[in-house]
Amino acid sequence: MKILLLQIDKTQESYLAEGIEIYAKRLKNYCTFEIVTINVPKAVRQRTQAEQKQEEAKLILAVVLPDDQLVLLDEKGKEYSSMDFSALIAQKQNASVKRLIFLIGGPFGFSETIYKRANSKLSLSQMTFSHQMIRLFFVEQLYRAFTILKGEKYHHA
Repeated sequence: MKILLLQIDKTQESYLAEGIEIYAKRLKNYCTFEIVTINVPKAVRQRTQAEQKQEEAKLILAVVLPDDQLVLLDEKGKEYSSMDFSALIAQKQNASVKRLIFLIGGPFGFSETIYKRANSKLSLSQMTFSHQMIRLFFVEQLYRAFTILKGEKYHHA
C-alpha cells in the first residue's frame, strides 16, 4: 500500500519541514510514503474563500485517482487514539487498498466537492492547529502507527 500525504502549498517554517523530513525518512522502513504538495497560484489567493476552495478542489482532484482511498484531515473528523489509528492503517493494508491519501487542505478547508469525494475524515485533536503544524503531527502519528504494528519500542502504551 502506498500512503500519500497531499498538502496545499509548501511548508513555510524550516523547523517544521525538518521535523516532517525526519519522520518521512523513518517511514520509508515501513511503507511507500510520499508527500505531494499542490502549489496554488498566488492570483487564486486574491479571490474569495469559496473560489479558493473550488480552485484547490480542481487541483486536488487532478491528483486523486478513482480507486484511491481519500481521508480528509478535518476538524470534524473522527478522533483516534494512536493505537486505534494503527489499527485503521492495518485495516487498510488488509483490505488491499492500493493508495491511501491523507489530505491537508488549504487555509479555508475543503470545498463541498472534496467532502463528497472523501471516503472518511480524520481529526488529530479537538484543538485547532495551523495547517503547517498538522503536517508534522500527522507524519509523526503515521510513523508511530507503524511502530505499534511492528511491536517496536517507540510507542509506550
